[in-house]
Amino acid sequence: MFAKVLAKVLANWSVRIGGGVLLLLILLSVGAPYLGTIDPTMLDPGSQNLLPGTTNLFMTLDGDEFEHFFLMGSDSLGRDIWSRTLYGGRVSITLGISVAILAVIFGTIFGLLSGYFRIVDAIVMRVMDGFMSIPAVLFAISLIAMFGNKLPVVICAIAVPSVPRIARLVRSVVLSVREEPYVEAAIALDTPVWKILLRHILPNATAPLIVQGTYVCAEAILVEAILSFLGVGMPVEAATWGNIMAEGRSQFNAFPHMVLLPGIFLVLTILSVNILGDGLRDTLDPKFNKRGDK
Repeated sequence: MFAKVLAKVLANWSVRIGGGVLLLLILLSVGAPYLGTIDPTMLDPGSQNLLPGTTNLFMTLDGDEFEHFFLMGSDSLGRDIWSRTLYGGRVSITLGISVAILAVIFGTIFGLLSGYFRIVDAIVMRVMDGFMSIPAVLFAISLIAMFGNKLPVVICAIAVPSVPRIARLVRSVVLSVREEPYVEAAIALDTPVWKILLRHILPNATAPLIVQGTYVCAEAILVEAILSFLGVGMPVEAATWGNIMAEGRSQFNAFPHMVLLPGIFLVLTILSVNILGDGLRDTLDPKFNKRGDK
């Protein structure tokens, strides 16, 4: 069964293209230390504002000199933009995946309980409505201002506003599935509630959760870049795509590559995740399968 589903998913061109580009970006980020790059925090006043494709003598703070090829140029502090972009991908992709996992876990828990228990539904859904009324970026800024801009705090600040969306999705699935005969039969047989939720109801929400998780991941990467660009995300010295673009915006007219080249990586990542999500939706969502069969 799993092999058939996997084959069907891989046959979708959106999954192939989106997944292939995303896998390439992940490999570039993971292999950053082995791709001829240097420490993204290393400074060299003699290598400031170099254009892409420039070779220059790089001097470390310890006095060591070596010839370095700046594939994407350097910033105003003499740091290699190519190296910072690759290492920034580690932060952005890790953050996006972490946010998606947290949002799916907590959203699933709240959605299952709300959809199955009427009393819980009245309370939890009102709380979810309250969170949905607050703009995600504004909520994240407030939380980061209170607890600091460490990576775990940023992940939680971005994940919390995404939980209500997942919870409502799971709740809708529970409300429709709980009326099915096999669920009513399980209830009549006095099956424990946790078994009904996990074995009979949750599997019906797996495909929508996977699809929604990809969209949450893409949105989280974008929100982190926005926060860092505004100076309220990750620490300024951290190599993130938002920080790199924020540092280069003051010199955009003279050196547009400082913003455009990291921005291309950001766009490709978000676009590939969204394309992957569309392909998974077309393949796994029964509603879209029915449309395709007509």
